[in-house]
Amino acid sequence: MKRSVIITSDGSSSLLIEDWKETYHSVFGAIQEARHVYIQEGFSQIDAAAFRVLEMGFGTGLNALLTALEAESQGKQLCYHAVEGFPLNREEIDALNYAEQLENPLAARDFNAMHQIEWEVAHPINSCLVLKKVHALFETVVLEPQSYDLIYFDAFGFPYQPELWSQAIFEKMFDALAPNGILVTYACRGPIKLAMRNAGFKVVRLAGPPGKRQMIRAHKISKETGFNS
Repeated sequence: MKRSVIITSDGSSSLLIEDWKETYHSVFGAIQEARHVYIQEGFSQIDAAAFRVLEMGFGTGLNALLTALEAESQGKQLCYHAVEGFPLNREEIDALNYAEQLENPLAARDFNAMHQIEWEVAHPINSCLVLKKVHALFETVVLEPQSYDLIYFDAFGFPYQPELWSQAIFEKMFDALAPNGILVTYACRGPIKLAMRNAGFKVVRLAGPPGKRQMIRAHKISKETGFNS
């Protein structure tokens, strides 16, 4: 896949897959989208001093970077696993401008650490987040049952890789979540919601980030607690 760097509407960079004309983030703002979907509607919904995060689609590292900074600012301890089938090369990484765009003097430190660590080995990124990057496809990665409290699902769009939005993939993630765990994603198509529900999730539609009407937060509800939407 040939990729090129683009600048989105909020000034932050992303990547364009040229053959698909598909971007890694919203063209209306990469940082805005990541903050809204994964931090506001994901990270901030977990009321715990320590928890476990799985990211399906490490990509540029933006979601992990924002999570690391937020965890340190709140003093929360995170174990963060990120699955990626097609890692970026050094030239692409160096062209991303997140450290410059974020109003946080620690952004460059954490971003560089994330992209310098070895794959398949857990490394501390800052005082609050330990990251393990896993080089694998979504279809083949092995996830331990009930190992995560929060999943960021950030696959390419449904029109380009519908197989990644299948019931089988959501069943794998459902099993990997602890009871009352949640999954957040930017997408909100009908077939995606159906696949999630068939996998066992309670699906909630939420307001989307700039440029997108809706997104999804999916809940793995324990029988003991029930659910109120």
